[in-house]
Amino acid sequence: MNLTFTKMHGLGNDFVIVDQRKKAPRLTESQIRLIADRHCGVGFDQLLCIEPSTDPIAQFALSIFNADGSRAEQCGNGVRCVARYLERKQLINSDCFKIQAGSTLISIHLSKDGSVSCDMGVPEFEPDKIPFVASQKSMHYDLVVGTERVSFGVVSIGNPHAVVEVDNVESAQVQQLGAALERHSVFPDRVNVGFMQINARDRMQLRVYERGVGETRACGTGACAAMVIGRARGQLGERVFVELTGGTLEITWRGDASPVWMRGPATWVFEGNIDV
Repeated sequence: MNLTFTKMHGLGNDFVIVDQRKKAPRLTESQIRLIADRHCGVGFDQLLCIEPSTDPIAQFALSIFNADGSRAEQCGNGVRCVARYLERKQLINSDCFKIQAGSTLISIHLSKDGSVSCDMGVPEFEPDKIPFVASQKSMHYDLVVGTERVSFGVVSIGNPHAVVEVDNVESAQVQQLGAALERHSVFPDRVNVGFMQINARDRMQLRVYERGVGETRACGTGACAAMVIGRARGQLGERVFVELTGGTLEITWRGDASPVWMRGPATWVFEGNIDV
């Protein structure tokens, strides 16, 4: 099968975007892994498939796949890239529209400065809805991983996140601890793991070990999750600039049942074709 694709990235978190609105054959896990291979394929953190929406409120639907072929429920940087893709392909006629990702409707706003703002929904802290195995909801959980006791917060931003506060993100055990937590039995659907260093009430640094991918240069939902955990603990204000390896995202959350808003760039790289 010859596949037409577009390569984009959000702060170095890179994607392959495929337009499957015409009911093109679904890609298999092995085909997805082939395209994701950075030596023999195109290379990406996530594959984003644009499909017809089943909700009349949304103009398009989005299916998301990790580099290992597994499905992902949500992708903040990817949603921004898809929004700019739709604009460039002249598939939308408004700066404000909605995209369906699974059962979630994401409100999008395209700014004149090139940035994209997304309503990432109301964060979910209830363990069974994340999902996370715990007897009760808390802002702090402790878990023994190997010989180390780890303290972290857990939240869903449409997908599950564990957030570990560290003194220095540069020396954080992102690979070792991230991999161990990602597949720990307390996370039935696995988990994305963020390592946050809070520098001020409006600024933090973050590294993220993404489920099914490994450490990425940026993670939109990871930035939202870290900000939400820090704010729920009283450490952060309403608007926070999250510095990731690939750049900075602006996250806003008023708290309680308010939605989380994410603002950041989306960059076009190239278009091409690949036989899979």
